[in-house]
Amino acid sequence: MANNQKLGKGLGAIFGNDIDAVLDEISRGESEYKGDSAKIKVADIRPNPYQPRKKFDETGLSELADSIKEHGVFNPILVRKSISGYELIAGERRLRASKLAKLEEIPAIIVDFDDRDMMEVSLLENIQREDLSPLDEAKAYEQLIKKLNYTQEELGKRVSKSRTYITNTMRLLKLPAKIQDLLNSGKLSYGHARALLAIDDEETMEKLANRCIKENLTVRDIERLAREDKPKAASRPKATTDPYLNSVRRKLEDKFATQVEVDNKKIAIHYGNTKELNRILEILDCLDK
Repeated sequence: MANNQKLGKGLGAIFGNDIDAVLDEISRGESEYKGDSAKIKVADIRPNPYQPRKKFDETGLSELADSIKEHGVFNPILVRKSISGYELIAGERRLRASKLAKLEEIPAIIVDFDDRDMMEVSLLENIQREDLSPLDEAKAYEQLIKKLNYTQEELGKRVSKSRTYITNTMRLLKLPAKIQDLLNSGKLSYGHARALLAIDDEETMEKLANRCIKENLTVRDIERLAREDKPKAASRPKATTDPYLNSVRRKLEDKFATQVEVDNKKIAIHYGNTKELNRILEILDCLDK
């Protein structure tokens, strides 16, 4: 294919940052990168092995299947040839809905992507969609960094996110499995999950997560309770009487979920161990990667 040399330079050279928009252009035949159009058997298409999305809205799929039964598939899916049949690159919702609609064939654009191109397109396309779950997003970032050698800063620029956001999202993967399940089910929010990471003990973390659900606690509540759970310092320096500095201290303690001292000469942030220090450095965007 004439455009293969471009693929070797990385997808950014072809797609820019908006993978989703350019995939649509390829499907409509409006992109300079063109594949071969065909109708292929649904049964011959294997799922994308790099698909980060694990859950799909069943109601939305059912509605799309009804539309497909009536009007057909408007935009082709993207696939690549494999040893036997095809592998899906983009368009999983359309493929799943077509199966629900019991279609035997589906329109497709057959493109010549290697494994790296396929992985990058799949992960970046899904990251750019707003309904990707926080944990699936974190896993997608992890794969891009581990398998495609992105730095967090490079990845942040690629997906229009700050490096701090990438770091904090990936930290969700350190949560115990039970809390990850609560996050995936929507019982805990992204903010609640992040606040729970301030707790070192897994059992305490799970108890607080369950309490959060039962009592409908806010993120601030979790941060406060996480601070209270930490061992108290032997003696706390006398607080300043300056109302402004006290206000600053409280805000910093809320942000860092640890004891902070503020006077007219210095700010001191307390930590109990290396894990705690690294957590604070991540918040400050000062942790070496």
